[in-house]
Amino acid sequence: MDLREYMSVRRAYNLVRQSQPARDRLTFEEFAVLCRLQVAGEPMKTSTIAEYQGALRPTMTHRANNLAELGLISRDEGGKDRRNVVCAITPEGIRYVEMLSELTCNEIQPGQPLSRTLPERIVKYVDAMGSTFAKAGDLVLLAMYAEDAQPVTVTRLVDALGLLQPTVSMSVSSLVAEGLIERGPSRASGLVLTPSGTGRAAELAARIAEIVVRRRPRGQKLDDQAEG
Repeated sequence: MDLREYMSVRRAYNLVRQSQPARDRLTFEEFAVLCRLQVAGEPMKTSTIAEYQGALRPTMTHRANNLAELGLISRDEGGKDRRNVVCAITPEGIRYVEMLSELTCNEIQPGQPLSRTLPERIVKYVDAMGSTFAKAGDLVLLAMYAEDAQPVTVTRLVDALGLLQPTVSMSVSSLVAEGLIERGPSRASGLVLTPSGTGRAAELAARIAEIVVRRRPRGQKLDDQAEG
C-alpha cells in the first residue's frame, strides 16, 4: 500500500469520526474490526481478530465490548474458554460500515489519493490497514515524512491528519521530548524530523508498504455484468 493512500484514508476517517455523536465514535481499529468481519463474510474468533490487529487480549476485549454495546457485533461465548468467543457483524453493523465508508469517501478531496474510489473499496482498504496499528504520534511522524523533509507547522499537520489541534499539539510535544522531531527558532519556521525521527518514520512507512489490499479477481466485473 502506498503511504499517501494510507494517509488519505486515515485523514478522511479522522474527519468522519469527529462528525459523529460522541457515543457512536469508533476508533479506526474498531472500524477495521467491522470491516474485517464484513469482508470475511462469516463469524470470527476474538483471538483471530486480535492476531490480525496485533492487539493484546485486554485491548481486543475492550474493542469487542464497545462494538457489542453499540449493537454492531454479536458474540457467542463458545464455552468456558473466552479465547473462543466468536464475533459476528450484525445487520446494524453492516449498515454502519456502509455509512462510514461512504462518508470516508466523501471526505477524500479531489486530487488526493483514492479520491475516485468507491465505498466498497474503502471497506477493503480499512480491513487491510487494520493490521498495522498507528497512534496519533505515529501519524504525525508519517505526515512529516510524507513532506519530504520540509518544515511543517502544527496547523499544516492538523489539516493533513484531520485530527483536532490539541491532539496534534500533545503528540508534537511528546515527539519533541523523545527527540524524534525538533522545533525551529520560531513557530513560523515549523517542525522537522530529527535523524532518529526520520528512521522511525521510515520504519512505519515500510510497514505500510507491506499492507496488501485485496483486489477484485480479474473478470469478476465482466461476469457480474453478464449475469445482470
